[in-house]
Amino acid sequence: MKRVAVYCGANPGKNPIYTQAAINVADWLAQHHLDLVYGGGGVGLMNVLAERAIKNGTYTIGIMPQFLVDKEIAAPHLDEFYVTDDMDERKAKMLSLADACLALPGGPGTLEEISEAFSWARVGQNPNPCAFYNVNGYYDKLADFFDHMITEGFLTTEDRNKLLFSDSLEEIYNFMTR
Repeated sequence: MKRVAVYCGANPGKNPIYTQAAINVADWLAQHHLDLVYGGGGVGLMNVLAERAIKNGTYTIGIMPQFLVDKEIAAPHLDEFYVTDDMDERKAKMLSLADACLALPGGPGTLEEISEAFSWARVGQNPNPCAFYNVNGYYDKLADFFDHMITEGFLTTEDRNKLLFSDSLEEIYNFMTR
């Protein structure tokens, strides 16, 4: 594993624990000599993550659709920056550059992106492991819902085991590297 696609909010959230989580992920990437692949934003948790990654000397790759570049929310000083035509192309590019997928707390866009990555993994279109960094129990209800999918026959236990919810970055690292 060399590169991790990190999905996170364009907002910082209300609790400072989420900002600290973004800092922790950036430090974790540096500790394990992993490159950052992310949405390229210079706002919210994306900005916290990227700025700390840059400070740590982590190789940073941003991918952003043109309409967001036009809103001037792109992060400066990234090692690589790709401009796409739309969000679908952005997501595909992120997956093509990454070896693993990690979601920090975020909003509907974060949830949609990691859900799509996991969905594509289930059908063989994404070989990358997918994990949720479950800071402060943020994703507890979602983890329960995935378990409910098994109970109701919409998800196999085998596929559910390909998705991790954890508040431990070391557990996430071990999951992603095995």
